Amino acid sequence: MEPLISIRADSGETGFVPGELIRFACQIDAVPSKQVQAIEVSVLWRTEGKGDEDMGVHFFKRMTLGDEDESDFLAQHKFETHLPRSPLSYDGVILKIRWAIRVRVFMRNGKDFHLDYPFQFGRLFVAQEVED
Repeated sequence: MEPLISIRADSGETGFVPGELIRFACQIDAVPSKQVQAIEVSVLWRTEGKGDEDMGVHFFKRMTLGDEDESDFLAQHKFETHLPRSPLSYDGVILKIRWAIRVRVFMRNGKDFHLDYPFQFGRLFVAQEVED
């Protein structure tokens, strides 16, 4: 059985600026709580494009069944973090920088599932390719 993962920014926004406090919630459904081994929640950025792809994690929280007060994985969990100053989202021709809230669910059977909630970080113009 595959878990149903939901992520929601409290403001409903999909665009944020440096230093802003971002509040979000996640919830896992459609599987019994005892089948879930752990949940990881992160706010991260990654690059796409030519060359090596990079990834940076700004916020990270792992919840396991043994954690105090985290015994019910199916409850809604709320988080908040102040966003850093950089790197800003960028949609260039050669390089793209993407931000997302990611929730990963690790099942006791060894499988894992994840869902990304992409968002725009900063207000930069989209790059356009110039013809010679």
